[in-house]
Amino acid sequence: MAYNELLANRIRAQLKLFSEDFTEKRMFGGLSFLYKGKMTVGIIKEELAVRIVSDKMETELAKNGVRPMDFTKRPMKEFVYVAPEAFKTETQLLHYIELGLEHAKSKL
Repeated sequence: MAYNELLANRIRAQLKLFSEDFTEKRMFGGLSFLYKGKMTVGIIKEELAVRIVSDKMETELAKNGVRPMDFTKRPMKEFVYVAPEAFKTETQLLHYIELGLEHAKSKL
């Protein structure tokens, strides 16, 4: 399964804004960005896959273009898919990266 390389480059550029170190790993048939071994955001085809703390799931799922991640045909806990229309701007993309980083830090 391929992933959007332009989106990967957008994420890489955004990650340079953080003092944290991120690693890349192929996951879910796409590419994921990890903080201290914990997934933050990933790309599956054209969409983002984002880890979100439980307290923010309801708010995020209420947004257009955000739906539960059902990679295994059942919703996965604290994971969402985000459609491209929901991260057109760099500010929108940064929002999802920050959510993913928040989740990763909460698991350390």
